[in-house]
Amino acid sequence: MTIRKGESWGEPGPLAADGILVRDDRSASDALATARRERRPLPELGLLGGDLARTVGATGDVDRLRSGDARRLPVDLGTVLVDGRLELFVAHLVVRRAMWQGPFVVVMNAEYLGPWKMAPRAHPGDGLLDVLEGSLGLDDRLRARSRARAGDHVPHPSIRQRRVAAAQFDVPRGASVWLDGRRLGHATHLSVRLEPDALVAVV
Repeated sequence: MTIRKGESWGEPGPLAADGILVRDDRSASDALATARRERRPLPELGLLGGDLARTVGATGDVDRLRSGDARRLPVDLGTVLVDGRLELFVAHLVVRRAMWQGPFVVVMNAEYLGPWKMAPRAHPGDGLLDVLEGSLGLDDRLRARSRARAGDHVPHPSIRQRRVAAAQFDVPRGASVWLDGRRLGHATHLSVRLEPDALVAVV
């Protein structure tokens, strides 16, 4: 169930026997994409590393995931049609040019994007995606890069923030699409949608 203010999230319990251990976001979304492609139920994920894992407080302890000390969390899943081709992401979707020059779009299901606390309000169980759109000059990019480690890069007059369950974007010319750290390459149009409580992540 989507998390609500003041309520606990998830329940105690170990990773299922057929659950998959994943060490980063790309491995997580790849495992889910394979299951969906083969028309199988999405596997439970034991989170050992990555931005989603960091967001939900995973310890990286395999023994814990197999024990009663673990916690089972209902987690939202991002889906995106990339020029009509369906892709999945557990943590983030990024559209940008090299060095973040020009316009960018960042869609966050997790709070972190690598070393940056990119979306301080994001929660992977709240039924919403956090979207940041903008274009920063060189000086602002350098300042934002430093301040983003603590999440202090927003609010910013050149960055638009919103929280959505679905959205559509035209990809700026010359920009690449990245899903959970994997570069998909160039595209022209993206249609993003959130599937609430689509999977179980164990930490």
